[in-house]
Amino acid sequence: MNAHPLAVIHPEAKIGQNVTIDPFAVIEKDVVIGDNCHIYSHAVILDGARIGNNCRIFSGAVIAGIPQDLKFAGEITTAEIGNDTTIRECVTVNRGTKAKGKTIVGNHCLLMAYSHIAHDCLLKDHVIIGNACQIAGEVFIDDYAIVSGGVLVHQFTRISKHVMIQGGSRVGKDIPPYTLIGREPICYAGINIVGLRRRGFSNDQIFLIQDIYRTLYTRGLNNSDAINCIETEYESSEERNLILDFIKTSERGIVRGSMD
Repeated sequence: MNAHPLAVIHPEAKIGQNVTIDPFAVIEKDVVIGDNCHIYSHAVILDGARIGNNCRIFSGAVIAGIPQDLKFAGEITTAEIGNDTTIRECVTVNRGTKAKGKTIVGNHCLLMAYSHIAHDCLLKDHVIIGNACQIAGEVFIDDYAIVSGGVLVHQFTRISKHVMIQGGSRVGKDIPPYTLIGREPICYAGINIVGLRRRGFSNDQIFLIQDIYRTLYTRGLNNSDAINCIETEYESSEERNLILDFIKTSERGIVRGSMD
């Protein structure tokens, strides 16, 4: 460990190999930090933080602060950060509550400056959260989702895989997979073609996803009738099944279609 003498590190904190800790960083007792991490000056790693390998925690970030939830009663909970994740300046990731017991940020994620991840959220792998996003409690964000800068996400919302959300949006409904979400108020604006191509989706897969969303959003069907059409008109596939399962299990309801 390469710890500057002006860093404040509790002697019982568990620090991995080849970790760099800059001056004025604070690391409390009940903390686990994996190998090859860099904790920058003035980062604060509080009790309950569990940080994986190869992470970078930049200046002013606070990991495992107690939840901003009036129901929190001091229970022992965690904030868990996966491997190869970068947390930029002044990001806050709160601990969980008794609802789920932990807040989780997955592997290969990027949380940009001033973003907030509230209690009991689950962010899976390769998620990007833009500058100044505010993610409320118990939000679920799936693999490869991109939430652009300044987005506000209501508690209990679900954001599925390969989604792209326009900056400054206010998200109060569930966001189904592969979609591009924008405008004001937010609505379905197409599929995330650029993201899908970057991740190796074939033209046939992209065409299938587009066609399914035409059935859902442009044929004038309610959700129940659209689900029936998708189940009968399209063969079972990973893409079709993910879309169907997400819509069927949505408790908040999915984002509306375009009014154009």
